[in-house]
Amino acid sequence: MKEILADYSLAEIENLIKELGEQKFRAEQVYQGIMNGKKITEINIPFLLREKLLEKFEDCPLEIIENFKSSDGTIKFLFKLSDGNIIEGVLMSYVYGNTQCVSTQVGCRMNCSFCASGLNGLIRNLSSGEILFQVLAVNKFAGGTVKDRKVTNIVLMGSGEPLDNYDNVVKFLKNINAEKGINISTRNISLSTCGIANKIYDLAEEGFSLNLTISLHSAFDEERKKIMPIANAFSIEQILKACDYYFLKTKRRYIFEYSLIKGKNDGDKDIEGLTKLLRGRPCHINLIRLNEVKEKNMTGTDKKEAYRFLGELEKNGLSASLRRQIGTDIEGACGQLRASYIDGSTGENLSKE
Repeated sequence: MKEILADYSLAEIENLIKELGEQKFRAEQVYQGIMNGKKITEINIPFLLREKLLEKFEDCPLEIIENFKSSDGTIKFLFKLSDGNIIEGVLMSYVYGNTQCVSTQVGCRMNCSFCASGLNGLIRNLSSGEILFQVLAVNKFAGGTVKDRKVTNIVLMGSGEPLDNYDNVVKFLKNINAEKGINISTRNISLSTCGIANKIYDLAEEGFSLNLTISLHSAFDEERKKIMPIANAFSIEQILKACDYYFLKTKRRYIFEYSLIKGKNDGDKDIEGLTKLLRGRPCHINLIRLNEVKEKNMTGTDKKEAYRFLGELEKNGLSASLRRQIGTDIEGACGQLRASYIDGSTGENLSKE
């Protein structure tokens, strides 16, 4: 497999162009072409430079091979990577702009009990450029450019655990925030983690002002272990201490995602547990009615009970909200993204494993 040019920063491309014996201004031409979601063969540069680049780099790290539009306007994308693997992503429209849900791995090894992303395990990490090019490709698809972005916000909540691919995710955050690139502020980026506490400390030291979101799903360690195997490695207390440090370093409040699973974590004892655990902390609880995955034997809490749960948390002094369910009719909602998809006409699994 060749290298990915989108992994490179502008400074790295400038060094590359110098090594290739080309004039310095060619670096910005190449860089701007990539930031506009173009293949190397689509960038307006001399033929010989293009051939030199193609000897070392993939023409394009990924391509959109299909998209599905939900009745609510959400669009799910299927991306084919240069090695043949398939990943998914979602573009959601809100009043404040367009938010793209981005994947960081092909598959996932966290194996949360309700989530589709880990059904095939972890196949491989995505490079920083493969993460970035998902955004560049969708921005181009939506009619955007570097100067007129159509993707305004990013959530690292697709397939994969971002902190399990730490170095590539950090480089992605630096490159997407680059002044001469697509330049999306880290304040408009949310990173969702299962709670790898030691990496939260590392992230706090990076100097980003991104929104940290932690998948909690239970206020009790023993119950959480049944839902999320990572809870065997990191206790809730360890995660809270890491969140305290993150807040200390960034002054950004953190968010806990809590998927409401019928009969498992939606009772009065769970309300009491969350209240005891989180009241007085600089955090917000984002409740999500579980988006069902056909391979998982779990049911989401009904709407009426979900609002009762929310009301009790608010009555107890907690900041909380219930996320609007979008994209469920195209399996593009939270927890439904995966590293493969099924061709409805043939039943064939189109992932490469």
